[in-house]
Parts: sequence; structure tokens; C-alpha cells
Amino acid sequence: MLSAAHRLTTADGFRRTVRQGRRSGSSTLVVHLWVDPDATPAPVQVGFTVGKSVGNAATRNRVKRRLRHLTREHLPALEGLPGRAALVVRALPAAADASYATLCADLARTLSRVSTP
Repeated sequence: MLSAAHRLTTADGFRRTVRQGRRSGSSTLVVHLWVDPDATPAPVQVGFTVGKSVGNAATRNRVKRRLRHLTREHLPALEGLPGRAALVVRALPAAADASYATLCADLARTLSRVSTP
């Protein structure tokens, strides 16, 4: 579980991150990272989007739990970003059948692409 300070909960936060942030994708997921270097430093906020195209409710919840756990492992690397940052992780339909190792590799690869200038 992510702490309350790390949760992206507002619709405006999701919208701003998806529309203005950097994007990187793989076969199982897409990540959007928005950074405001002029803002006061704050914990990185993370939100997840797992649509109905991924599967039924049980499948979507399993994918979301896996992504939440994997993202929590990458938070220390994202904390080094200047200012305030928000991350949205969107699961694609292939995430339902992907193994934990595949999701881990895809998340690490996409995060490294969006976090480097």
C-alpha cells in the first residue's frame, strides 16, 4: 500500500499528468510523468488506471496490486526528481496475462525513459 502522501487522488492531478507529462509505453503498460521543478519539493504522487479492457474486476484488482507493489519499489529513485512530481501508470490489456517479472521489467524500462531528461 502506498502512503497517503504518495497517492494521486484528484481528477485534476490525473488530467495534468497525462496531458502535460512525459510518456513512455511498453506492451503491458504506459507511464506518464509530470514534473514541476519550480514547485516546493514534495513526495512523488502516484496514480493507477486499469480499465475494463484489461479484464473483469478480479483481474483488474490483481493487476493494480502488482503495479502498486512494483511502483513502491521504484519510489526512492523518483524522489530524487527536483520539485514536485506526479506519475500515472496505465495498464494495457496485455497486463492481465503478463507475469510479475514481465511487469517489473516493463515498469523499470518505462520509468527510466521518462525520468531521464
